[in-house]
Amino acid sequence: MATTQTYSGLSAEQKTFYNRTLLSRLLPTLVFAKYGQKKSAPKREGDTMNFRKFNSLAAATTPLTEGVTPAGKSLSITAVTATVKQYGDYVEISDKLDMVGIDPVLTETGELLGEQAGLTVDTIVRDEVCAGTNVQYANAKGSRGAVTKTDVLNSTEVRKAVRTLRKANAKPIDGKSFVGIVGADGEFDLMSDPYWQDVSKYAASTQIFDGELGKLGGVRFVRASNTPVFAGAGNASADVHATMIIGKDAYGIVDIEGSSKPEMIVKPHGSAGSADPLNQRATSGWKALFTAKRLEELAMVRIEHGVTS
Repeated sequence: MATTQTYSGLSAEQKTFYNRTLLSRLLPTLVFAKYGQKKSAPKREGDTMNFRKFNSLAAATTPLTEGVTPAGKSLSITAVTATVKQYGDYVEISDKLDMVGIDPVLTETGELLGEQAGLTVDTIVRDEVCAGTNVQYANAKGSRGAVTKTDVLNSTEVRKAVRTLRKANAKPIDGKSFVGIVGADGEFDLMSDPYWQDVSKYAASTQIFDGELGKLGGVRFVRASNTPVFAGAGNASADVHATMIIGKDAYGIVDIEGSSKPEMIVKPHGSAGSADPLNQRATSGWKALFTAKRLEELAMVRIEHGVTS
């Protein structure tokens, strides 16, 4: 007789459904995680991966001499090590909720957990990316503490950041443009800039990014809800906001064979055995194994700025 594989008391079909529910709410929340270089390590080969970067060679400006073999150059490699870590959370569902139907409860729980998992993954990537050392303070201020609320994000600041990236030979994300990750307050100021071009003006001829708002000065901007805000850190206790301008391969995301994509784990009532003798508790949760690592400081710029009230 054919048997149905189960997962903690759920059929394989149910597991697939709940995983899809989680991912449907997770994916739209990922912004920072989308633009990193993806690396996947094989299972059972350790939790650490090395990103290797061959350093550029200087221009060969010395003319060759006929019949004479010149001295070659040695390759120089910069290695960056990243170690994966595991993250996760769960909620308990009482047996009372089971009496009104566990499926709707699990579906709603899966949606909430999906949002939490997405926020967790993206926040961890954001914290690594936004800790970079390549910083530009708006309006030529010399430090975060000198930034005022009127030192807002505008086309001049964006063009300065692009200049910094181009001078460092950073590569655009799509071969043409860098990506800017901006919060709602910075978005407001950018849209007031006369050089701002709304995404609706070019969407018909360009494959746009998820959440893309528009472009300015060689940067295509996407909205994020979790961009850093340094509360009260500016001049006269002004809040200082951070907007990231990112080039290709500025940072990496490492997992173990796709484990950065959170998996939903459901334990129905009665699955805990003697640990739950009255079948009073079910749990629904997620876990993910991954890490993020900055690979090239000069391939990203953090603009710290004020915002219009």
